[in-house]
Amino acid sequence: MDYLKKAYCMNKTVRIFSCITTDMVSHYQKLFNMWPSSTIAFGKTLTISAIMGCTYKSGERLNIFVKGDGPIGKITVEATFGNVRGYMENPGVYLENNNGGINITKAVGAGEIEVIKDLNMREPFSSSSEIIEGDISNDFTYYFTKSEQIPSSVGLGVSLNTDSTVKASGGFLIQIMPGCKDEYITELEKNLKELKPITQMIDEGYSPEDIINEITKGDYELLDEIELHHNCNCSKERFKKGLKSLGKTTLEEILNEDKKVDIKCNFCNTNYHFDEDELKEIILEM
Repeated sequence: MDYLKKAYCMNKTVRIFSCITTDMVSHYQKLFNMWPSSTIAFGKTLTISAIMGCTYKSGERLNIFVKGDGPIGKITVEATFGNVRGYMENPGVYLENNNGGINITKAVGAGEIEVIKDLNMREPFSSSSEIIEGDISNDFTYYFTKSEQIPSSVGLGVSLNTDSTVKASGGFLIQIMPGCKDEYITELEKNLKELKPITQMIDEGYSPEDIINEITKGDYELLDEIELHHNCNCSKERFKKGLKSLGKTTLEEILNEDKKVDIKCNFCNTNYHFDEDELKEIILEM
């Protein structure tokens, strides 16, 4: 089961979110037949998106885009409290480093991260920052500091088996809250320097609690545990509404020329078929 733990430390002036996302990332890797570079880039984006969704209230929604100019193209993730769904333009990318490791920096490329927040207010709020490295972890660390003015540290990791399937995936987000003393920040920085790489920790089977314990040297207060799920809310009825938005004239042209419509959901690969009679019914309803 994928889940997230939230904790406070440093006299409640630092908050930490840590999670395991192995099941979700494995699901998408199989669904879209992702190659190694694509799997790691997407898995890291999905993980930080799941964490970000848990920093907001239930019913609020985030749309997160990693828009690099590398061969994997744009990564899109929608996150709510405990639920994520996502896809990427090109899942079939495998690039290697000079040492034979998997390269995601070149796979992602240069560009920007954009986050659109629907907080059930009048208008969604949008913020963005440039991609500084393409490794996703440091890019989102920069995003939080630059665009949200919250000093943060992000650690994300995806470990693959020899057959390129997902072995483990997870990560953490640390955020400095107002009133945090300088000595607390110094202590936290020291702990992070001594921390094992996040990919190594999840590869060794560390739980979210174990990761928090390593970051804080045991000095923390656990708060919430939140189950994480990949959840696509698509339906034939929603795509029917989308067809209506095309307008009656366009639908009549489709009916006369093709007699049918097939629409595939980008997030879950489900195909929705509308035959001739269904198109006629939609037009009559309009």
